[in-house]
Amino acid sequence: MNKAELTSALAMRTKMSKADATRTVEALFDDKGIIASELKKGSKVQITGFGNFEARKRAARMGRNPKTGGVIQIKASIAPAFRAGKQLKMAVNNKK
Repeated sequence: MNKAELTSALAMRTKMSKADATRTVEALFDDKGIIASELKKGSKVQITGFGNFEARKRAARMGRNPKTGGVIQIKASIAPAFRAGKQLKMAVNNKK
């Protein structure tokens, strides 16, 4: 499912207009949306039963250039991560 399909499904399920559904999805998931903004501040976004979004620090490390085979230094970075909640895991596995 892509963003347009998610927007359409949200509009149908909630009976809101497609424009309102688009604004809602963008407010949550765009690069300047609520989730991204909270992660940039170093906060977690916890949605009970669904899961947690967080920014995880990745240490600097040595890597290999796949084209040349040479050793390269990969800088430390911060990466977004999602951990599914218990209820979501159970729903995906058809368990109650």
